Amino acid sequence: MHTRRPLLTSFRHAISGIGEVLRTQRNARIHLGITLTVIGVAGWLKLAVGDWALLVITAALVWTAELINTALEAVVDLASPEWQPLARTAKDLSAAAVLVAAIGAAVVGVLLLAPPLAGRLLPN
Repeated sequence: MHTRRPLLTSFRHAISGIGEVLRTQRNARIHLGITLTVIGVAGWLKLAVGDWALLVITAALVWTAELINTALEAVVDLASPEWQPLARTAKDLSAAAVLVAAIGAAVVGVLLLAPPLAGRLLPN
């Protein structure tokens, strides 16, 4: 029989997962730096609420892909400790999902930030 965990325990496990990905995954730390930079620039530019919503959704997509990629890599390593072609394929595909999300986020970032940034930095 499955017992329910208290809600706060579930949140602690989720936060622990975020800590784990930041401790163990270099690319997650790169994503964190970029996320914080984009938030800072967007705040400085005083973006409209709709633009903020797009940035948040885009960043959440990248972080979700990174977390799923890390989880999948751990499960593949557990299930197949020795090298297997299908294990490699699964890891490559999950890494590709992060790459696609990151490229999409970069495009969204440029589309949303470049025009107001140019208006602030370039002389009229």
